[in-house]
Amino acid sequence: MIDFLILALAVHRLTRLVTTDMVTERIREKIWSKYPPHKGGIGYLITCTWCSSIWVASLVFSMYKISTEPVIFVCSILSLSSAAGLISRIEQ
Repeated sequence: MIDFLILALAVHRLTRLVTTDMVTERIREKIWSKYPPHKGGIGYLITCTWCSSIWVASLVFSMYKISTEPVIFVCSILSLSSAAGLISRIEQ
């Protein structure tokens, strides 16, 4: 059960990284210049949290099944970041 929570929060954090965080904004803009979001496909995929999360979850879970310990280690860090972000939203 704890692994599920760690993976879920890690997927949340990674999905946010792909779709909205400023640190990946340049990458998104380069993709959008070739594949505009309004035309669908990959451009839209990286703007839609719901759409991206299924692919991020598939990748994270596949990696978890292949190599559990290292994935849980990395996902724990991502989960803590996700929890901190969610808590800061609640505080505001």
